[in-house]
Amino acid sequence: MNPPANLRPYRRTPLFTEATAPAGLLADHSTREGVWGKLHVETGQLTYIVADTGVATVLQAGQQAVIRPGERHRVSLDVPVTFFIEFLREENPDG
Repeated sequence: MNPPANLRPYRRTPLFTEATAPAGLLADHSTREGVWGKLHVETGQLTYIVADTGVATVLQAGQQAVIRPGERHRVSLDVPVTFFIEFLREENPDG
């Protein structure tokens, strides 16, 4: 699944590892209304979990997951990994 075409990146996190990832990413959380996320795995692997459905997806180096606005999710980091999150929103939300 890809985010809608009218979205543009506006922020990204630093590159995290299993040792530096904030605790908030390991607990259920969500993005704000209108904000999409793209979880990018650079090396290693992690598990992306959608809290409401319980669907867990293992992502390996080079893979991404799309995070929908308001979707409660978390990551599980069981092996060495480097990853970052890119945030997207409408380019001109007010027209």
